[in-house]
Amino acid sequence: MKNVISKKIVEKLNVFFKPSSLRIINESFMHNVPEDAESHFKLVIVSDKFIDMSLIERHRSVYSVLGSTMNEIHALSIHAFDNLEFNRNPMILDSPQCANKDQ
Repeated sequence: MKNVISKKIVEKLNVFFKPSSLRIINESFMHNVPEDAESHFKLVIVSDKFIDMSLIERHRSVYSVLGSTMNEIHALSIHAFDNLEFNRNPMILDSPQCANKDQ
């Protein structure tokens, strides 16, 4: 079964944050993991629930909503914005390649 974990992430985040934009990108292929792994993700989420929250508060709120799903993955890169912030600067940085890939 493919995309099981990414679907769980999307479902949980949609329910709580009601985002105007949500992208979950499986970046596992960039790491030393089996093919079709779901271990490393980049999350780009835009929701007004993030208004007046610090970066740490945003990350904590995402981790809290994901709960035990976090135990199923190795890494989650979070890019969390409110709508105004994202509209001002929608650029998302590329993730670096894993230093241990293919070693």
